[in-house]
Amino acid sequence: FINELSLIFKKMNISTEKVLKAAETKWNFISFRPGLVGGHCIGIDPYYLTHKSKKIGYNPKLILAGRSLNDNMPSLISKDIDKLIKIKKIKNPKVLIMGLTFKENCPDIRNSKVLNLFNLLNKKMLVNSFDPYFKLWDKDFIKKYNVIDKIDDKKFDIVILAVKHKQFIKQKNKLTRYCKKQGFVYYLKYIISEKKNHYRL
Repeated sequence: FINELSLIFKKMNISTEKVLKAAETKWNFISFRPGLVGGHCIGIDPYYLTHKSKKIGYNPKLILAGRSLNDNMPSLISKDIDKLIKIKKIKNPKVLIMGLTFKENCPDIRNSKVLNLFNLLNKKMLVNSFDPYFKLWDKDFIKKYNVIDKIDDKKFDIVILAVKHKQFIKQKNKLTRYCKKQGFVYYLKYIISEKKNHYRL
């Protein structure tokens, strides 16, 4: 639901973060933020229920609509980044994705939508990835997702903050140091402020 609101608000040129901050002033508001929804509980398990539901003759429209929207988020983010690249006239962009796991502060990459985003972007540009929580040092995986073990001495055209790891939150106000002069930060999960050269879907 929050992802859908963020898509509507973007077309209306309204800040989703400002809307959510206003909503948080209501005592019983439950705060969620837009982003990639992976993992097993939300990303996979609902399909078991919808499969059974269809077998007994009921079409679960709401569950399937939610999954369809969330499954499509990597594609929408990729297209939005493409638009920004064209606007800024960046040639042969070099990209860094910060965070690979399906949720913050855990090493689990199973069903991570960040990997889907990587695959979409990597078809069109050079993409590196970095995640201090990810511990599966499989050579094939490292090669496929261009995993690097440090970023302090590197510069990128686009830095994508994909996962809300504690370590990244500590660095949130310094992410532009990893950007080239004309580069920008694209962030999910609303953990950094809206300002020049900071963008989100």
